[in-house]
Amino acid sequence: MVCSFLALLSLQVRYIEEMVTMRREQFDESVKRSLYNAAHKLELYETMRYLEKDAAEAVNRPEVGVEIHQYDFKNSKDGKVSSFEMRTIIMPKRPQQEKKDIPEASRSLQDVIRSRYAHQRALMDEVIYKILYTASSQPLEARVNFRALDRDLQAELLNNGIEIPYHFTVSTSDGREVYRCSDYEATGEEDAYSQILFGNDPPNKMGVLKIHFPTMNSYIFSSVRFMIPALFFTVVLCLTFMFTLYIIFRQKKVTELKNDFINNMTHEFKTPVSTISLAAQMLADDSVSKSPQMMQHVTGVINDEAKRLRFQVEKVLQISLFDEQKATLKTRELDINELLTGVVNTFALKVEKNGGTIVTHLDATRPIVMGDEMHITNVVFNLLDNAVKYKRDDEPLRLTIRTWNEAGKFCLSIQDNGIGIKKDNLKRVFDRFYRVHTGNVHDVKGFGLGLAYVKKVIQDHRGSIRAESELGVGTKFIIVLPLLNSK
Repeated sequence: MVCSFLALLSLQVRYIEEMVTMRREQFDESVKRSLYNAAHKLELYETMRYLEKDAAEAVNRPEVGVEIHQYDFKNSKDGKVSSFEMRTIIMPKRPQQEKKDIPEASRSLQDVIRSRYAHQRALMDEVIYKILYTASSQPLEARVNFRALDRDLQAELLNNGIEIPYHFTVSTSDGREVYRCSDYEATGEEDAYSQILFGNDPPNKMGVLKIHFPTMNSYIFSSVRFMIPALFFTVVLCLTFMFTLYIIFRQKKVTELKNDFINNMTHEFKTPVSTISLAAQMLADDSVSKSPQMMQHVTGVINDEAKRLRFQVEKVLQISLFDEQKATLKTRELDINELLTGVVNTFALKVEKNGGTIVTHLDATRPIVMGDEMHITNVVFNLLDNAVKYKRDDEPLRLTIRTWNEAGKFCLSIQDNGIGIKKDNLKRVFDRFYRVHTGNVHDVKGFGLGLAYVKKVIQDHRGSIRAESELGVGTKFIIVLPLLNSK
């Protein structure tokens, strides 16, 4: 599925690239055609201007004029000439072209056509030579009607389907600019198109027309806008599928953690249940003497194991209540330094039993916070209990509890010299059901709920907790809580 989505996405991107390339080629061809037509019209206008000027001069000088008869022939259906019309144009007369008067009646139609064609062609050659010589001698700015050129450019571009703003300049062949449109903008001039003006003139008499389109790129990409939604939805589908895969793998990990939790819970529950069951069998066995000392001992075992079982059940229910947001905190003003002193006095026996020591540095001068005494006490007990569980066998346990103040905050750190946590595991120690494995799942008792409970309690008190650890050196938990009436 991932490969299919990526292939579909790549095909769509490729299709868009091909469309943009094709559209750009069409745009280039249309612009070049428009420029060529505009330049061609410019040459036609110049030729017509000089023809009209020369004809006017010939009319004003009849003594050197000659009548040029132009025939328009009309063909019948069988292809033969059926009739013709004659028009008269006054053109300059060349002495060598004068002919003897020959009666029209004595000349055939074919001779008339041949004679008139040769005579007219000779006269036109002379006129064209005169035009080219006279026009090319003029400066470029005198030969080009820039307003008419702008009008022709706009008309040709519209004829080729281009209706976007453009700017143009006209310069000589050596790069000297002779005209720039009034609203000229430099945006997009790096993609300018060029066209030679008067290409049949000598190279030093030619001109260069340059045109560019500031909105060319948006115009080209506008032709593929309809593909953008398809590309967008493909990306959304691909991201959704990848997110689904992520959820599946995450759910798989959660399932593994829950299985691990069930295994640990079974192990933790099995011991007190077995002990209670054995004690009950002893009480029910008539062959066992039931002295007062024995009865007291058995009932004590049953009571202790029942408390242990109830404590484990409460831990599971406790985290469930927090997950469902059903637990309410009974907050009041708490002196954390005083609370820590009480917890240390209670926990010192367990630490000393495991050959360890507790050192306290209660340096916070402002220890008052709003909190739930029971839950804050449980947080400290959980962290101290973890330190005892994960102590090193080759070194006596050493616990250090420190408090201090920072900018309206109360800070508490609990540090041990235990086995430490790997960096890969450190970021997951606050996840539910997660337990750092030490080779045997059951070598350290617990459900993987303690630190999740700790984090939940601290967050509900608008505080934060983080862990710092180095494998083989120890672990430090740092808790930050807002002070009472802190801004």
